[in-house]
Amino acid sequence: MTRKKVSCPPVRARKFELHGDTRVDEYYWLRERENPEVVSYLHAENEHVREVMADTVGFEERLVEEIKGRIKQTDMSVPYRDGPYHYYRRAEDGKDYKIYCRQPIEGSGDEQVILDVNEIAESSAFCDIGACSVSPSGSLLAYAVDKVGRREYVAHFRDLVSGVDLEDVVKDVTANLVWASDSANVFYARHDPVTLRPNRIYRHRLGTDSETDVLVYEETDDTFSCAVGRSRSKQFIFIASYQTLTSEYRYLDARTPEGLFTVFSSRERGHEYDLDHFQHRFFIKTNHEATNFRLMSTDESRPERENWENVIDHRDDVLLERFEMFRDYLVLEERCHGLSQLRVKPWGGEPEHQVCFDESAYEVYVDTNREPDTNILRFGFSSMATPTSIYDYDMSKRTRTLLKQDEVLGDFDSTNYETERIFATTSDGVRVPISLVRRRGIPQDGTAPLLLYGYGSYGISVDPTFRSSRLSLLDRGFIFAIAHIRGGQELGRRWYDDGKLFNKKNSFTDFVACAEYVVEQRFTSPERLFAMGGSAGGLLMAAVINMRPDLFHGVVAQVPFVDVLTTMLDRDIPLTTGEYDEWGNPNDPDYYRYIRSYSPYDNMEPVEWPHLLVMTGLHDSQVQYWEPAKWVAKRRAMVTDDRRLLLKTNMDAGHGGASGRINQYRELALQYTFLLDLAGQVGSLK
Repeated sequence: MTRKKVSCPPVRARKFELHGDTRVDEYYWLRERENPEVVSYLHAENEHVREVMADTVGFEERLVEEIKGRIKQTDMSVPYRDGPYHYYRRAEDGKDYKIYCRQPIEGSGDEQVILDVNEIAESSAFCDIGACSVSPSGSLLAYAVDKVGRREYVAHFRDLVSGVDLEDVVKDVTANLVWASDSANVFYARHDPVTLRPNRIYRHRLGTDSETDVLVYEETDDTFSCAVGRSRSKQFIFIASYQTLTSEYRYLDARTPEGLFTVFSSRERGHEYDLDHFQHRFFIKTNHEATNFRLMSTDESRPERENWENVIDHRDDVLLERFEMFRDYLVLEERCHGLSQLRVKPWGGEPEHQVCFDESAYEVYVDTNREPDTNILRFGFSSMATPTSIYDYDMSKRTRTLLKQDEVLGDFDSTNYETERIFATTSDGVRVPISLVRRRGIPQDGTAPLLLYGYGSYGISVDPTFRSSRLSLLDRGFIFAIAHIRGGQELGRRWYDDGKLFNKKNSFTDFVACAEYVVEQRFTSPERLFAMGGSAGGLLMAAVINMRPDLFHGVVAQVPFVDVLTTMLDRDIPLTTGEYDEWGNPNDPDYYRYIRSYSPYDNMEPVEWPHLLVMTGLHDSQVQYWEPAKWVAKRRAMVTDDRRLLLKTNMDAGHGGASGRINQYRELALQYTFLLDLAGQVGSLK
C-alpha cells in the first residue's frame, strides 16, 4: 500500500550561544506540553505508526495473546515472614494489577487483602503503587499512588482492622514512606516542585492536617537528593543524602520520632557510603580507600570514622554491592568477573563459603529476608534460559530448597535454549563481555537475526535474566545478546568510571565493538542485526546510529536521552543538577565541548539510518517526551529515504511505560512486531 509521510512540525528556531559556540534548535518549542500544536503533532506521529504498521496489526494482536498466553494469569508470589504474618502478592486472570495480601502464621486465619490495586486503579489510564508499608503494630498500611506517571505520589493510610482508609491524605510525595516505632508517625520525602528532585523530609502524625507536617530535613545543595529509610534492626530511622560521587546519612532513634537527626559521617566529596544497624553496631559499606567498596562496622556509641573496623576488606577484582545481616551470618552480594554472586560469612569465625551455580551467565540476588533471627537465606536466581527461581538456603547445612520457579505456560522447555558468554575486544584493548541466548540448533552462519541490547550508564549492571516474552523472538530464530559495556558496573567500579564524564564515548565504542564481533563470529550479519536500549540506553542507540549508521538494520530506542547538551544546560529539568558528575556540567567549556561532540540531537547527518522505532511517554519525568519528539522531527526534515522512522508516544504514561499487564504486553508486542517484520518473520506463529 502507498503510505503518506507524516507532516513535519513547523520550524521555530531558537539560537543558543555559549563558550563561543552557536547552536540553533529548530524544534525547541515542542517542549510546550500544553500547546495544542504539540499535542496534535504527537497524535499525528502516533497515527503514522498505526498507518505504517497497518499490515501487521493482526500479527501484533496475536503476539499480545502469545505473550500473555505464556504467563500464568492467576498466580502468587512466595510468601515471606514479617512478624506474625506471611505477606505475598496475587494476580488474578482478567485483572491488570497486583493484589497485596497477608495471612497469620499461627492458627488458621483467613487471607486478608490489604490492598487491591485494581480497585485503586479503576477508571484510571495509569496507576503505579509506590510504597506499600505496614506499620510496626501491624494494624495500619501506608501506601502511595501515582495516577499520572511523573512519579509524584499521593500518600494514603488504611486501617487494616476495618479495611477503611483514614482521612489523612498527603499529596506530592515520593514513593518513600517509613513508619516510626509508635505506628503513629510516618516520615516521607517531597520533591522540589520544579525539578522533581527529592529534597525535603517531613514527619506526618496520623490524625493531623498534612499542612502542619513537620519539616525534619531539607537538602539545600541542588546536586543532592534525599530519601528516608529504616535500619535492619528497626531501631533507627535514616535520612540519606546522595549524589553521584558523595553520600551522607543522618539517624534518629525510631522510638523518638519527634527527636533530632544526627549526622553519622559528614559528606566529603568522593566519599560514598551506605549505612545499616544490627546488634548494637553500625555497618558501613564505604569506598574510603576502597574503589570497589569494603564493609566496616563500629559500636553504635562510637560512630566516628576513626572507630570503624574492617569486616570485609577491599578487593581489586570483586565489587561489594550489598550486604544482609542475620543473627549468625553475614551475607554479601558481590560481583566478580561480571557475574553476581552470594557469599556467606559466619559471625563466629567459621570458614565462609560461596553459593555456587552451574550456568555460564546468570543473575543471583538476595530476596526478601525480613526476619534476621534465622539460618535461612531467601534468594532469587535467573538466567536467560532459566525462569526466575526463589530458593530458601540453609546457611548452616549449605542446602537449598526450591520454593517456586516462574511457570511458563505452553510447551516451554529450558533445555531447548542455550546461553553463552563471549567477549569482544575494543580498539583500546578492553575485553567487553556479551551474554547471549538462542534456541538450540540456530546456525552460526550469519543468517540468524540478532537483537543486541545495551545500557551502560549510572553504574547499573544489566544482568542476563529470563523474560518469557523474549521467547517470541527466540522461537522465531532470533538470537538475543546483552553487551555489558563500560558505564555499567559489571566489572567493578572502574568499569563504571571508564564509561562516564570524559570517558562516556567508551560506552558507544564498546557497543560498536560488540556489534562488530557478533557479525565477525557469524552469529548474524549487518542485514540481520538489530539494537535496543532505553533511557540512557536510548542515548546509546542514538549515538551509535550517528557513529555507525551502516551497522544495524533496525533499532528500537525507548524513552531515549538524545538532547544531552540542552538538557544538561537546563537546571530546571528533573535530574540535571544531580547528574553533573555523570555527564559533566556543560557550563564548564571543556565538558561543553565533549558533550557537544556526541550529543545525538546535535550530531545528525543526512545519511541513511537503520529503520527506527522510538517510544516515549508524555508524562515522563526522567527523559522529557520532547527529546525524542525533537530528535524524530529533525531527522524527518533531514532525509527523504523510505526507511521507517516511527515515534510512538504513550499519552497516559511516564518513564516506565504503560501500567497494567495488558498495556505492557501491547507496548512490547509493537516493538517485537517492528523487529520481526524487518527480519521477515511476521506471519510465523510457531
